[in-house]
Amino acid sequence: MDMPRLPKLPFLSRPPKVAVIRLHGAIGAVRPGASGLSDAGLAPLIERAFTKGKPAAVALIINSPGGSPVQSSLIGRRIRHFAEETGLPVHAFVEDVAASGGYWLACAADDIWADEASIIGSIGVISAGFGFADLIARYGIERRVHTAGTSKSTLDPFKPEKPEDVARLEGLLEDIHRGFKAWVTERRGDKLAQDQDLFTGEFWTGTRALQSGLIDGVAHPLQKLRELYGEDVKLVPYGQRRSLLRRFRASLSAEAAQALVSAAEERALWARFGL
Repeated sequence: MDMPRLPKLPFLSRPPKVAVIRLHGAIGAVRPGASGLSDAGLAPLIERAFTKGKPAAVALIINSPGGSPVQSSLIGRRIRHFAEETGLPVHAFVEDVAASGGYWLACAADDIWADEASIIGSIGVISAGFGFADLIARYGIERRVHTAGTSKSTLDPFKPEKPEDVARLEGLLEDIHRGFKAWVTERRGDKLAQDQDLFTGEFWTGTRALQSGLIDGVAHPLQKLRELYGEDVKLVPYGQRRSLLRRFRASLSAEAAQALVSAAEERALWARFGL
């Protein structure tokens, strides 16, 4: 004898959940105890966000001036892997900035939303450093370098630049830039303005980025997610955490000087966008 099915009671229905992944900071492989976004550090977090508790969607909250193109690519592809495996939609929301690698991450989403004043774009590749050849010569310091391999000392900052080294570096940057452009074109497709070169490294406000098709609209996370999934949507945050012990060890370690250098480099990335 078949048992009658009980009617679904409204008060037992659960509100939809959206997993929220916060992606804040410069992008690059980082030392234990240091801040930053890396594929290894984010891998378990991304997997949990897509698979734990049957979410209706995943939202990315992005605030990043960029960094490593390799780590940006790995993180972006990981997000797409789980999005396609689970069939979940992904929405990106930009806070202050999604530039360079930060925009690379945003393109992992199915749509991108930002504030009118957010900084968007910087689709380019940069290599920067210092040259000390004249400085050490002024103080009578001799640079001694011995290599096996004619290109092993390429772009040594203590030796004068060689045109052939610069040309080789520019070729590498072009290769990386080509991959960046292909990713943006793959993810944004026909949304991108066809009468504008968006791949010069220039960046724009959210308002202008919308006109160029780099984002889908001006909106904030709670407002837009309630619009998409209902007023009772539940946001479940996922973010990188460091234990108090790890932070304490980092502050006392012999790597403190390197941490200062890393912090200065990250600060320079933010400063490009007035932040």
